[in-house]
Amino acid sequence: METFLRCIEASGGASDDGFSAIKLTALGRPQFLLQFSDVLTKWRRFFHQMAAEQGKAGLDAMDTKLEVAALQESVAKMGIASRKEIEDWFRAETLGVSGTLDLLDWNSLIDSRTTLSKHLVVPNMQTGQLEPLLSGFTEEEEQQMQRMLQRMDVLAKKATQVGVRLMVDAEQTYFQPAISRLTLEMQRKFNVEKPLILNTYQCYLRDAYDNVTLDVELARREGWCFGAKLVRGAYMAQERARAAEIGYEDPINPTYEATNAMYHRCLDYVLEELKNNPKAEVMVASHNEDTVRFTLRRMEELGLHPADRQVYFGQLLGMCDQISFPLGQAGFAVYKYVPYGPVMEVLPYLSRRALENNSVMKGARRERQLLWQELKRRLCTGNLFYRPA
Repeated sequence: METFLRCIEASGGASDDGFSAIKLTALGRPQFLLQFSDVLTKWRRFFHQMAAEQGKAGLDAMDTKLEVAALQESVAKMGIASRKEIEDWFRAETLGVSGTLDLLDWNSLIDSRTTLSKHLVVPNMQTGQLEPLLSGFTEEEEQQMQRMLQRMDVLAKKATQVGVRLMVDAEQTYFQPAISRLTLEMQRKFNVEKPLILNTYQCYLRDAYDNVTLDVELARREGWCFGAKLVRGAYMAQERARAAEIGYEDPINPTYEATNAMYHRCLDYVLEELKNNPKAEVMVASHNEDTVRFTLRRMEELGLHPADRQVYFGQLLGMCDQISFPLGQAGFAVYKYVPYGPVMEVLPYLSRRALENNSVMKGARRERQLLWQELKRRLCTGNLFYRPA
């Protein structure tokens, strides 16, 4: 906590419009995040199982809507509650009058923590039996969640005081559902006037587009300001090794090209939202020149101006300055990501980034080539101390 607080103070002192990144695995027990993520994943998987039974498999998340009458019939056949109780769960006051239920409505059922909670069950894929979803969620784990939210609250209030926004880093998929859920709780509280809290979306994941569109729609419905950081992702080897070891579907896009397409699809959707919502913001965290060009082109087409400060660009300190400097000189908001903390704690992070991102070395070689070209140009023109206008 102390390191995070000092980092926020440093960011506030260095800029009038700064960011700080935080990791939730540093604010609580990773085992709790693992268990909570498992609960959320099972509940979402159950929704898609119900959708498949209604012939709606394979649709994008926001296009998947369950017929409430058919859902009530399916739940009644499971024998987990009386028909009267089941009808009370899906009342018009809570789910609207459309006769359908989408994934956001479905998630709200688990939020309620009412008498419904004891009835929430999911099928065990190995035994075929129904199991209580929240049976393993003890009072101690409830308290852990509250403590993590309290720590996030302290950081968010500090960020508000010094004029800094917080980006919650994405982590491995077996932690991420819980991280995103806790981040949403803080966005509901602090993103009232502007996006103080930004969630991070890893576009190398197959479900990245679903995650982005669901959160944008949730922000619209609940009236808070959407804020996002888009990255490609940093845990590919680890994710694939774990999926192969445990035996579940690889969550990563099959190719680099597929990841690029996913990044641009998510980014395009968010930029469209920015056009219609002047309070929404996005951090385009990318070292990819094609992605930066794509962003600039779409901004121009949508009428999003650099001065509006809705779109930000971010690169790691010491990397891809050939992207950062021209953007800054053209008036775009550009940030350099600076690892903050004791040297011996920061070095492992930098080592992981070098190992996990093969494109880093390609970018470094290209940057070195551009530096040599610029040096030769200055020597040949006698303009060694050239300063751009």
